[in-house]
Amino acid sequence: MDGFLLQIFSGLATGSIYAAVGLALVMIYQSTHHINFAQGEMATFSTFIAWSLIENGMSYWSAFFLTVGIAFVGGLVVQRVFIRPVEKAPVLNNVIVFVGLLVIFNAMSGWIFDHTVKAFESPFPTTSAVFPQFISGHQLGSLGVTLAVLLVVYLFFRYTPIGLAMRAAAQNPESASLVGIRVSWMLALGWGLASAIGSVAGMMMAPVMFLDPNLMAGILLYGFAAALLGGIDNPWGAVIGGFIVGALENILGAYVIGSDLKLTVALVLIVGTLTLKPNGLFGRKVVTRV
Repeated sequence: MDGFLLQIFSGLATGSIYAAVGLALVMIYQSTHHINFAQGEMATFSTFIAWSLIENGMSYWSAFFLTVGIAFVGGLVVQRVFIRPVEKAPVLNNVIVFVGLLVIFNAMSGWIFDHTVKAFESPFPTTSAVFPQFISGHQLGSLGVTLAVLLVVYLFFRYTPIGLAMRAAAQNPESASLVGIRVSWMLALGWGLASAIGSVAGMMMAPVMFLDPNLMAGILLYGFAAALLGGIDNPWGAVIGGFIVGALENILGAYVIGSDLKLTVALVLIVGTLTLKPNGLFGRKVVTRV
């Protein structure tokens, strides 16, 4: 039982990071109806920025918040420069742009920061103050940070005028435009927020997996599985999906398939969800009248 609880707690901690990545993917999908394949590479590049700031003498949390701000501005710039010109272009054009951004950010990470594996120190103590036999200090800390970020995002979208305007622009851009909302800028802010959330996920994952240009390649797959399982059009469904994916990954990896095949859990969930329940557990079924 202790081993089982260890896998559950550890899975929930990792699942919180998958939840953050899934939420970032859903935010982009709601505004563009496309999956941002470069989300993981953008998060990796932001994590390299944080590592560089810390290496140059900045404290961890100062570097953390500065990196989140840089990632927000970077996401906004990416939308205005690369995504806005193809907003109304065919789907294939958008996919090519996303794949191009993935390659660009991956190459920039290796070019600027080189391809050697780097240690990224955790700001949390080694031993957890709560259930130390089941969860480490970093796992508990990363769970707390990602939950705090998700709470801030919820409060932002629920209670602030800009958050409400962004929700309106994502759900019904035509009506939002008619009431005076600048839809294009709201979408840009959504990209900025998604990039900032992704950077948090990267900084929480780097101490566990070490930092290299391919840090978030596999994590993006888990985030995609979380978004699909919870509902690609439901932000909070994606969050719940992240915790489910994290727990399933650990349990199946420990007791069924082994740790070497844990990535297949995400692939099976993606294929199974698309085949059996395309709208996810909490997604809305959209009926189009022809």
